[in-house]
Amino acid sequence: MIGVGSGLYIGCVSDLKDAQGLTDAGVTHILTVDSEEPAVPGFHTKFVRVVDDASTDLLSRLDDCVSFICDVLSSHSESKSSSVLVHCHVGQSGSAAVVAAYLMKTQHLNLQDAYTKLRNLKPDVKMNEEFMDQLALYELMDCKVDTTNPLYKQFRLKKITEKYPELQNMPKDVFAVDPAQTQNAEAVYRCRKCRRTLFRHSSILSHSVGSGASAFSHKKTRIVSDSEDQRQCTSHFIEPVQWMEPALLGVMDGQVATDCTTFCAIFKILEIDKGVLILVYTG
Repeated sequence: MIGVGSGLYIGCVSDLKDAQGLTDAGVTHILTVDSEEPAVPGFHTKFVRVVDDASTDLLSRLDDCVSFICDVLSSHSESKSSSVLVHCHVGQSGSAAVVAAYLMKTQHLNLQDAYTKLRNLKPDVKMNEEFMDQLALYELMDCKVDTTNPLYKQFRLKKITEKYPELQNMPKDVFAVDPAQTQNAEAVYRCRKCRRTLFRHSSILSHSVGSGASAFSHKKTRIVSDSEDQRQCTSHFIEPVQWMEPALLGVMDGQVATDCTTFCAIFKILEIDKGVLILVYTG
């Protein structure tokens, strides 16, 4: 267990067995970032289920983790009685990613500086590449998960289609609000035949001109402008929208249409390529 700052420690699961060490450090709260929740009676605990591999979406939990740490350290500064241990299984990757996010948000460090600070304090820290990519996106969003950010949408769709390849169990909050059911001043796209509102401009996912999932990635940290790619793009990549839900769930290949009497082949649906769900609007 290594001290990162006043009241904040980073460690591994074996540190939980050192009752005297925890007491001496004044640890009152434990944040576990691991695949299994440990039994640690006598402490205030928070458990975030994380597998240390490329499939894990830690990014979506970072704000929650950072808030937990901030709440504990706020009490620490006021009463000098609260400290928190952030740990994963071996103390090198998951816990380091969470503490790095905390440093980035509260000390306004960039990712590299936060990582370097942790490595100087704990030389065996070695975050996996996926967590580094997720922290890079966290930094791009100004250290706050922005669910409206196009790159975050791409990231989340990728993680969900990896977790639910058959799509039947996709979370409902993945689907964007049906623009036909809500009032909004944002530009919308409509069916050319029946004029049904299909999706908002904010549902379009930025991408380079290319084929399938290779055309975009949440790891790309900037939007590709028209001047940078002169090839003509004939489609829009969009996120799923609520009105598509009945047709999408459980359907692996085909098309989504509006309620037009004529099937108008507006969407080539569900190209699942490299774990990315893509809806290609060609209307």
